[in-house]
Formats: sequence, C-alpha cells, structure tokens
Amino acid sequence: MSKDIKIEAITDMETDFAQWYTDVVKKAELIDYSPVRGCMVLRPYGYAIWELIQKELDSKFKESGHENVYMPLFIPESLLQKEKDHVEGFAPECAVVTIGGQEPLNERLIVRPTSETLFCDHYANIIESYRDLPKLYNQWCSVVRWEKNTRPFLRTMEFLWQEGHTAHETAEEAEAETLKILDIYSNFYENILAIPVIKGRKTEREKFAGAKSTYTVESMMHDKKALQGGTSHNFGDGFAKTFGIQFTDKNNKLQYAHQTSWGVSTRMIGGIIMVHGDNNGLVLPPNIAPIQLIVVPIAMHKEGVLDKAKEIKERLSFIARVSIDESDKSPGWKFSEAEMKGIPLRLEIGPKDIEKGQCVLVRRDNREKYTIQLSSLENEVSALLIKIQKDLFAKAKKHLDSNIRPATSIQEFESILNEETCFIKTMWCGDGACELEIKEKTSATSRCMPFEQEELGDVCVCCGKPANKMVIWGKAY
Repeated sequence: MSKDIKIEAITDMETDFAQWYTDVVKKAELIDYSPVRGCMVLRPYGYAIWELIQKELDSKFKESGHENVYMPLFIPESLLQKEKDHVEGFAPECAVVTIGGQEPLNERLIVRPTSETLFCDHYANIIESYRDLPKLYNQWCSVVRWEKNTRPFLRTMEFLWQEGHTAHETAEEAEAETLKILDIYSNFYENILAIPVIKGRKTEREKFAGAKSTYTVESMMHDKKALQGGTSHNFGDGFAKTFGIQFTDKNNKLQYAHQTSWGVSTRMIGGIIMVHGDNNGLVLPPNIAPIQLIVVPIAMHKEGVLDKAKEIKERLSFIARVSIDESDKSPGWKFSEAEMKGIPLRLEIGPKDIEKGQCVLVRRDNREKYTIQLSSLENEVSALLIKIQKDLFAKAKKHLDSNIRPATSIQEFESILNEETCFIKTMWCGDGACELEIKEKTSATSRCMPFEQEELGDVCVCCGKPANKMVIWGKAY
C-alpha cells in the first residue's frame, strides 16, 4: 500500500529529476513557498535538520577556538565599494535599500550578500597589537542574493548559513586556518551527512572575489551533477591593506593582518536530498535525522498496544531521537509518511508481537525487515543506526568513484559528456583561456584541483601545452 501511495505522490527521479526534487522538498514537509519570489519558508522538519547541522558544526568551531558574533544586516554602499574585486563579484546579486520609512536615504544600504566588509571594518577598529591576534570569529545568519533562477535549498534569494572570518599574525597561520576549516567541512560531510567529497583548490577563475586562494569540498548528486558543498578562503593581506587592518608586531613594527573566510549553508540540505533520496522520498542519514526511529503501533485500538509503544519510545529515547505515531491513520499511511520523511528506522509493534516479546524493525534505506526481541532492543537499534550511516556513505562513495572519467583531449571530453553526465578528470595547463573554452564547449566547469593529484599525461586537455595540474570538471548546480 505505502509503495503505491508514494509512486503516485512524487515524480520518478529517473524521469524528471528536477521535479522529483521539488516534490520531495514539499511532500516531506521541509519547506513551503513564501509570497516573495525565490524565498522559502523552512517548516519545522526542515529547520530541525538545519538545527542539527548548526549544533554539530558549531561545536566543532568552538572546539577549535572560534567565537560566535553577529554583524548588522545592512552594509553602507561606500563600505562595500572599498574592495573592488569583491564588489564586482557580488554587485549583480545585491539587494539595495534606498528608502527608510518615507524618506530617501542619504547613502544606499546593501542587504548583506556576505559580511567580509563588515568584519574588516570591525577588525580595523579592534586590532592594534599582535597580542590581539588571532581573531577567530563565526557568524550564524541569513544573507540575500538576488538570484534569477531559484530552487529550494540550492539557490534561493535568502538563505541561512554560517560565515567564519578570522584575522592572523602571519601568512602561515592564515593558510593553516583555511585548511583546518576545510577538514572540518569534509569530515562533517562524510561522517555526519554520509556524503563523500573531493577536496581541492579552486582555479583563479572560480575562486572567491578578492581572495588569494579558495579551497572547496565538491560532492556528486544522484544525477551525477556537482554541488559545491563548502568553501574556505585565504584572503592573504589584501583586504587588510584595503581596510587598514594593521597591528604592531613583536618588534614594534606595523604589519597587516592576514585573513580567512569560510562558509556553508542550507544548500547542504539540498545535497542530502539529492545524494540519498529515492522514489519514495527523503532518505536521511541517522546522524542528521531529526527523528532516527519512529514507533508505529499496529491495531492501536487493542488493549495494551499503545501503552507498549509508549514504553518502547521511552526506553529508546535514551539512545536515539524517537517519535511515536499515535494518529488514527492506517498503518499503511503511517509507513508511507515515515518513508517520505526519510526516518532511518521504523519500529512496528502489534498484539501478536507483544505476545511473543518482539517487534519488527524496518530500515528506510533498503527496506530490510528484522524481527527483534524486545529484551535486546537497545543494542539492536544502536547497531542498525550505525550500519545505516555507514551503508549510506559507502553507497554514495561507490556512486562518486564509479562516475569519474579520464579524458586526454577536448574531443574525448566532449564525447564523454555527450554520452553521459559525470565528472571528468583531465590535465590542465593553468591558462584561464583553456578553462573558459572547455566551459563554452561542454557546459562543464572546473570543480577543483584535487589535493590527491594523478598524472594522466603531461599535456593540457584543451591546448596540448605542457600541464602538471589535474582538474575535476563537471556540470553543476
């Protein structure tokens, strides 16, 4: 029954992946559309996933010495204009306030698309000596970018994120910070979200506007397109020179601070959906699931069934995030809704189960069923949640690894992408003109220069000139 319901409820992902995605975010009750184009209402279930993301990452940031702050929503236009490359990168996406109350503003205000300039202005005010460094700040907030084409979680005009901004005494400390954060991101993706990533450095064309270098974690979705998972930027001392962030060093000489910036957003939730979801809806890795196990009483009207279900919920609440479906819907509908929401484990308990001192556990990811003795329930549930988490990562890793193709010429590159969507790895000479030509011919963009380099030859895939960099390319969201 539940299978038929879900086939009718959402589009087949192999038929129309974009519509499947939209169906899932709506029917799993993650979001609702708002009256403002390109903005979304995060419903309780969707926001609960974000809260778990925030809780996990926030603890990692604080363990590594970072403090949370909050910057204003508005940026004076003159402040944003101070960094030329930065403002050029964001100008097309800026929302501008020109009227306050009923009066025109003397200076236009930008609704923050990101907060580099605000942090720089603040650091210039509070940093005086090397003793003030490092400054390790992070902000949880929303930002606004006036996107033309929007899709829930993946690209919206307003979205939630965290943005870290740090200032350091030396270039070496800033570089170490940038890479440390990238490791926090990659570990979070792989251990919590069960999404494998490729770590690497962005090309000059793809790096953050105003940055010295940008590092990234890139992931592959079910449809084999790329999703940029998170970025970590080394600003060097470029922003510091523009904004006058100076300090007196140990030798009493004035120096410019070295800065970093890094962030991830609610786009992560889109990644979870597109990596793990299936034609029955959402599939959540246990480590990020708001409800890890749902108890479904069968024949709830019979004496003792609901009481036993509540007793089981209470027992398991010490080891997992547990809910119970006490609604008067049929068991089939309850199963269907639990599957749509991606709840990792479903526990079924009815009169016959109670007589035998057992229950049935059903995995969401592969629908395997287990008959479990109630006396060993805690151990069995704990073990299954761990196994589901590992199995989801292994499945996604296999999908990534088996869909990366090597190419040694632009003709081979085009031929591969004409046949299938995938990641392509090639050698590259480092010339931005070749990068642009590849994009124009194939619609693929450079995702990163992986830290784990391979020698696929010694000439550029595009121009045939000497090359010593391997690049991962892909069509991206």
